[in-house]
Amino acid sequence: MAGKLDNTGHKVFIGTRNIETTLQRTVGEGFGSPPFSEWHKGHKHLELLTYKDAAARADVLINCTAGMASLQALSIAGADKLNKVLIDIANPLDFSQGFPPSLSVCNTHSLAEEIQAKFPSLRVVKTLNTMSAPVMVNPSAIAGNHAVFLSGNDLEAKNTVKSVLRSLGWKNGQMIDLGDLSTARGTEMLLPVWLRLYGVLGTPMFNFSIALE
Repeated sequence: MAGKLDNTGHKVFIGTRNIETTLQRTVGEGFGSPPFSEWHKGHKHLELLTYKDAAARADVLINCTAGMASLQALSIAGADKLNKVLIDIANPLDFSQGFPPSLSVCNTHSLAEEIQAKFPSLRVVKTLNTMSAPVMVNPSAIAGNHAVFLSGNDLEAKNTVKSVLRSLGWKNGQMIDLGDLSTARGTEMLLPVWLRLYGVLGTPMFNFSIALE
């Protein structure tokens, strides 16, 4: 996400709990990505800051943390004092009982709503959480008019997020505004289906397409 946004002209700050620990990390980040320390060698101009410093300096925040840690991470970032748009791409995946994970919150609530309730000054928009990271930042890698969903209570915030999505390569016709933030319950609950499809297809390079008569 940081690399693609940087390539499209955005000024990007990356937040982490501990800068030194992150720079020394030698384990890959998933989907074949290199360790952060190796990746950062080619992106030295992207500033790695503490959560709080990154959140303070950015105009728009993107929650890329693991869903079970999102509230804690945003608390560390000082989100209770921030009046900014937050793009929430995380999912409340609970791996405590192994794989496949369950959802730590579902049906009557969502992670996005929990974030909004705990940090009411943020303007939370849920999007991009129904696909893998490589598809998020390169929608043209998937054939057809596949969809990206948006949920949020603030129309202006959603317009800001749509602009960010366009910079990632998403077209207006692919964006489906589901309504207020409670609709994020549905997109988060797509994850069990997504995980099963991943297991059957053997690749994360797919997405959902909505067909109309």
